[in-house]
Amino acid sequence: MIERKGIIQFKNRDVSIVGLDLEPGIDAQDFRVIDQNWEEIRALKETKGKLRIIASVPSLDTSVCDREIRRFNEEAAQLSQDIAILVISTDLPFAQARWCGAAGVDQVRVLSDHKYTEFGMKYSCLLSEPRILRRAVFIVNQHNVLQYADYMAALSQEPNYEEVLRTAKDLL
Repeated sequence: MIERKGIIQFKNRDVSIVGLDLEPGIDAQDFRVIDQNWEEIRALKETKGKLRIIASVPSLDTSVCDREIRRFNEEAAQLSQDIAILVISTDLPFAQARWCGAAGVDQVRVLSDHKYTEFGMKYSCLLSEPRILRRAVFIVNQHNVLQYADYMAALSQEPNYEEVLRTAKDLL
């Protein structure tokens, strides 16, 4: 597995990113994650037939992640049922369940990559030294083709919500 440095920092230090950034047009790989009930799922298989917005976040317990997940949760209520929004972090499932309950997040599916880091490695989001995910957003269509990939230049940078949502709507 390729590791790259000099692209992103964590706590003012360069950290390694595992893998190469993905480009739209490729077949999206399925990945194992753990849901809030500690059940292993294959995320793309679980959402087969839907357009997926996949948000990779470092930790639910940060202010930027908090804003991002709440925003996607609000937007999800207004979107077609043919769109699934998945939020993935390396937080433990019971921490995710606690956070979602306290935040009232119930329109997006929050999943954990802590056990296998399979998503992080396959989608070039895993920061190997702190073992967290970098912030990125992907859109995978109903045929498992990656249609959109945006990696944030800094962990503190939020995605372009309007662009993500407009792209998802246009792809339906």
